[in-house]
Amino acid sequence: MSRITWPNGARCAAAITFDMDADSLIHIAAEDGWRRAYPVSMGRYGPTVAIPRIVETYRRLGLKQSFFIPGWCLETYRQAVETILEGGHEIGCHGWIHENPLNRSREQQAGDLDRSLDAFDRIVGHRPSGYRAPVYQVTEHTVDLLLEREFIYESSMMADDVPYLIRAPNGNSGGDLVEIPPHWGNDDWPPFAHYEEIGYMMPVRGPSEGLAPFFEEFEAAYEAGGFWMAVVHPFLTGRLARWRVMERWLEGVLERGDVWFATLDEIARHVLAERDRGADIRIEQFPYYTERQQ
Repeated sequence: MSRITWPNGARCAAAITFDMDADSLIHIAAEDGWRRAYPVSMGRYGPTVAIPRIVETYRRLGLKQSFFIPGWCLETYRQAVETILEGGHEIGCHGWIHENPLNRSREQQAGDLDRSLDAFDRIVGHRPSGYRAPVYQVTEHTVDLLLEREFIYESSMMADDVPYLIRAPNGNSGGDLVEIPPHWGNDDWPPFAHYEEIGYMMPVRGPSEGLAPFFEEFEAAYEAGGFWMAVVHPFLTGRLARWRVMERWLEGVLERGDVWFATLDEIARHVLAERDRGADIRIEQFPYYTERQQ
């Protein structure tokens, strides 16, 4: 594992990040999604009920964290966006309406990005430095498209335990994209998602059982002096009992005093600073393949 020295002598870096998909998922999954009131209402729980709860916890604990929001959700749930921004948190790009990039041409992917960036300009007031692909589906075009639009980091690929660098064909030593890797073991879809309309019918776990693997993953990262990141959704983990479990765990971790909780923008910029001072940050050439392998 590449060794990254974290600020202020911290043993490891950590973040609890949220993908505020809201009901974009149901609209992109079915042409009649707008008529499906039950799943729409489940998605709406995120921005309307969970976001104020989550932001209040972060305020109380003095944390700034990262939220990834599709452009359509920026436009649809402006009060939630204002709440996040008033808390001093980062908002990253998460596509336009949670479209699957694998189903889109390069031109369509570029259009989705630019449409979302236009919403950032108008609603957030500045462009994002980070991107997380809907459904984690980075394509062979994604890194180039992000570098062309001056993104600093990406958070969808899973090739390491700690942040690393991605170099695309048009990249150079100063133009690498920081990859801040997620993993399904720290994602709340497997334990909590039950969403027939988009093909997720998981056996829903109880709050403590469902979140226990996250905490075990954290202890391994802490022991290794590495990096831990949760990828969760307001309408799933932001529900009352689940967030209570997460909140109490978070209080205990913060008492250790040697865990650096930061936004992904802060982590990415720190990784670039580490690279510039000569730290051994692993680089992966992208794309991995340029044609079908047989």
